[in-house]
Amino acid sequence: MKNRDELKNIAIQVIRDEKKAISNLENLIGDSFADAVGTIFSAEGRVVVTGIGKSANIATKIVSTLNSTGTPALFLHAADAIHGDLGMVRHGDVVICISKSGNTPEIKVLVPLIKNFGNTLIAIVGNTDSYLSREADIVLDTTVEHEACPNNLAPTSSTTAQLVMGDALAVALIECRNFSARDFARFHPGGALGKQLYLRVADLYIQNERPEVSPDASIDETILEMTSKRLGCTVVTDNGHICGIITDGDLRRMMQTFHSPSTAADIMNHNPKTILDTEYAVNALQMMRSNSITQLIVTDKDGRYLGIVHIHDILREGIL
Repeated sequence: MKNRDELKNIAIQVIRDEKKAISNLENLIGDSFADAVGTIFSAEGRVVVTGIGKSANIATKIVSTLNSTGTPALFLHAADAIHGDLGMVRHGDVVICISKSGNTPEIKVLVPLIKNFGNTLIAIVGNTDSYLSREADIVLDTTVEHEACPNNLAPTSSTTAQLVMGDALAVALIECRNFSARDFARFHPGGALGKQLYLRVADLYIQNERPEVSPDASIDETILEMTSKRLGCTVVTDNGHICGIITDGDLRRMMQTFHSPSTAADIMNHNPKTILDTEYAVNALQMMRSNSITQLIVTDKDGRYLGIVHIHDILREGIL
């Protein structure tokens, strides 16, 4: 077993090796990359990404990234393709084949079949003097000098280079499609990222009760309203106009003073923080953080009091 310093040095060397492999990709980006993006962008069908071994694992990640950013894609395992799964490839689909060597038996069987179907074949390959490279319509070179593996065998630097090339394709397509944050949210409605982009304050405050007292409400009435509505605060209003807010902190500060306030107006904060019901929930979170508070008064565009949004509402949705 290596000691701690030796293990840390191994990790650092792996990172350096893979960083170098990625940096070298810059020199391999040429017109073929632009051709690949243009072909995918204008394709009538989907993107079918295939590979074998570790390259197949990279292919599944690329497929996931493409799907989530507006480019329909599916994964085809190169070994399964020649046993029936090739039927998922349709006219108009673009096929991306990923391979380090470009000479594996499965690839040599699969490539002629794809060519016979008439589909455009894009190769992400680490050997430009290979069968796959010669047969592909477009070649994206992901050659690496050596693997991070000390035996130069286990796919490490090479799979990292494949992954980065796939990300480069996906991001270029995002730019070509003008794929916006709102578009991204449509494909991620259940995740925290998506919720940041579509969940609004109006979706949250309606689940809460609406604490409210008048300026001349007694302290007892104020405390009862706060405790019964379970939001740690109450809004002070006068004929529909928001006068202020009283929070648990205001009550604690009242208890620490020597004078005896008699009404809500005596202890309320006259400058409460408000937010429109149409604002995104993530903006409410940012406002709470910047002001070190846990709730905001929700209003409509005319300034009418609608309710309270609490940080617990945001936590419950998994945004934080």
